[in-house]
Amino acid sequence: MGQTATRRSRGKSRRLPTEPSGVVSLKGHVLERLRALCLALPETSEKASWGHPNFRAGKRTFAAFERVGGRPSMAFRLDRTEVLRLVRRKQFFETPYGRGLWVSLWADEPVDWSLVSNLVLRSFRTVAGKRRSAALDASGCARLEPRRMQ
Repeated sequence: MGQTATRRSRGKSRRLPTEPSGVVSLKGHVLERLRALCLALPETSEKASWGHPNFRAGKRTFAAFERVGGRPSMAFRLDRTEVLRLVRRKQFFETPYGRGLWVSLWADEPVDWSLVSNLVLRSFRTVAGKRRSAALDASGCARLEPRRMQ
């Protein structure tokens, strides 16, 4: 990671690493759409840590874009029951570091953006707390529209 760029969420500027040159365009496309969904939520930010972008509600991470075994993936913080239900599906796997509380979706296969939008919202609500969840309800973002993100 070499260069940096400024990312804005709710009026705050941040300096974050940009993607290195020569990355597969699919990765950039998927990351940009995930970023747009996550940063559309109230009081969210992006922070690069552990070598990849993480999306936070306050100080708690609710989504991430990362490589696992050399493959791009999106990770979401959910409750154990949801993780167990989702890992039965081919495109999902239990996030290696997640202690049963994170599920990942392969991003190098066709992505169902309605599903990703739903996972982003559920993940956000899992970590956001009452005040941020109420802000989400008041903001009208209670249903993210993936088609608008294209």
